[in-house]
Amino acid sequence: MKGPDILHIKTLHQYYAAAGLGKPRHPLIGIYNFHEVLPQEVPEALRFKLDFYVVTIKYNCTCKSAYGQTSYDYDEGIMGFFGPNQVLGIDAKIPTPENGWCLTFHPDFLNGYELGKRIKEYNFFSYSVNEALILSEDEENDMEELFQKVKKELDRPIDKFSQDVLVAQLDLMLTFSNRFYNRQFITRKPLNNPLLSRFEILLDSCFQNNTSREHLPTVTSLAEQLHLSSKYLSDMLKQLTGLTTQQHIHDKIIQVAKQELSTTNNTVSEIAYKFGFDYPQSFSKLFKSKTNMSPKEFRQSYN
Repeated sequence: MKGPDILHIKTLHQYYAAAGLGKPRHPLIGIYNFHEVLPQEVPEALRFKLDFYVVTIKYNCTCKSAYGQTSYDYDEGIMGFFGPNQVLGIDAKIPTPENGWCLTFHPDFLNGYELGKRIKEYNFFSYSVNEALILSEDEENDMEELFQKVKKELDRPIDKFSQDVLVAQLDLMLTFSNRFYNRQFITRKPLNNPLLSRFEILLDSCFQNNTSREHLPTVTSLAEQLHLSSKYLSDMLKQLTGLTTQQHIHDKIIQVAKQELSTTNNTVSEIAYKFGFDYPQSFSKLFKSKTNMSPKEFRQSYN
């Protein structure tokens, strides 16, 4: 069965027109409160792709929106972050939020600013929908103040300082968001620990029964099996264990490679190829960085 067509919205003007908001005050950045949006009937599931960033905060909303393949629950005051070219959506017969903010800005608005380069480091723009930022009351107040400051600045007449001020406000908002996400990783450790256990079991299973090169785990494959985005999984593991997903995979490879080196006659090249390395030198370099010995030296220590 063919899924719903994806509407490609390239400009803020198109987005505002579709939402019945009139024209944005600036062609590359805009902000509105959800109570400004007139109720609209959506006869069927609507999917769309935007060419710009979207940051939302929604209060006391029993609504859901789609993001990729998953639905995004807004049962609390939480924030969502969406990057360019990600597929978003609204399902039919689902109430839209009555209160909160939606901030939109095009990547071109950040050209020439350090934030334009650094924004790609904010992994939360690539998180899945069930990985939203849930705010405490104090955090909610902080973010509400920042959204209001952006709105106030956009309501002023544009002058030569406008863009500098707005980019600085965006920078501060994203810095706070990053800070709050790290807090969320820490405070939700009891919730994340079962996930950590599932990850460890899954990783172990990937190396059982003489795993072949074709079935080696990747960051993407592990994240998909845990129903998480790759970046969220790595960030969560980094916070819980100090290691990213790729580092966990490498540690497991070295652990199993030690068994191969000490119990088989397979050459270093054969072992390297088995564990996904096209060049033995790359495997040897990783092995030595983890053990302070080359594979050959490790094998000799067992003879």
